[in-house]
Amino acid sequence: MSGSSSDEAKESGKAKANNRTWHYTPTLPLGASPYFSWPFDLIAVAKWIVKGWFPLTERAIILLISIFSWVFLHPDLERCLTFSFDWIAEIYLRNLLLMILIAGGLHLYFYVWRLQGNERQFDSRPFLTNNRLFTFRSQVWDNVFWSLASGVTIWTAYEAVMLWALANGYMPALSLPDDLPWLVLLIFILPMWETVHFFIIHRIIHEAPFYDSIHALHHRNTNVGPWSGLSMHPIEHLIYLSTVLIHFIVPAHPLLIIFHLQYFTLSAASTHTGFQGITSGGRLVLPLGTFHHQLHHRYFKCNYGGLEVPLDQWTGSFHDGTAESHQQFLDRRRKKRNA
Repeated sequence: MSGSSSDEAKESGKAKANNRTWHYTPTLPLGASPYFSWPFDLIAVAKWIVKGWFPLTERAIILLISIFSWVFLHPDLERCLTFSFDWIAEIYLRNLLLMILIAGGLHLYFYVWRLQGNERQFDSRPFLTNNRLFTFRSQVWDNVFWSLASGVTIWTAYEAVMLWALANGYMPALSLPDDLPWLVLLIFILPMWETVHFFIIHRIIHEAPFYDSIHALHHRNTNVGPWSGLSMHPIEHLIYLSTVLIHFIVPAHPLLIIFHLQYFTLSAASTHTGFQGITSGGRLVLPLGTFHHQLHHRYFKCNYGGLEVPLDQWTGSFHDGTAESHQQFLDRRRKKRNA
């Protein structure tokens, strides 16, 4: 995933050119996936897919964690026929430890131990402390509290309900090994569904009265860190993780349910690192944070979705990070205020 030396030079130049607003920016303009570009370019699509999954990517790591969870840390489906404290508690403990490991580990790496300094950090402003806006007057502890107390609890509740429904035959099911090709296909297209679902619910909760009563809690973070990703109001957790309910229509398997929910929760931590990713010798070896979403946290009214499906481009809310795009964003905001 690391770029060529010329790409590195371009990115370095971009960082310097934008240092009045950002400490670091990737190569601009940002672009969405080529899936819906015309004329259709099969080679570009293949490169996008490979880049998203191989050789060492956030998605691939979460998939491996999900497979490990399914094989070693998951109750047999027969136990899920009825709700029981023991198997639900096992899932809760696993999810709690995973969130602490991923979000906590990334926070230690980037912000406590500072193993990368501020190399490829989008916004170098420190996290807020002694601020009454946050629970416990601390941005970090506010984020930790809402991620664990609400996020992990609702994540576990959804997983328990989905496994119970699958065990009782209330949703279409995939069986292995016969349906392995379908399972692989659904895993690979999950990021597209994530973009569509997130865009729809995100636009809704950005409107009054939902924003002030629900989504404002997440947007306390104008500068984000790993614990910011799942720091949400409990109602937003219910809405955000409702993505998994698609499996009452789309066939499911325990591994697919686990991966679906872990992708939405663990990637929330990794994409909110505030850094483009982990580097080695000045080269990007593991992309993590998305500048696309960092722009949303700074400016609020843009980039509601992701880059797998260009819904922001289609609806006029895309910010590609360039000065020209930012001016267009300011013009749109001005017109809306004057309307």
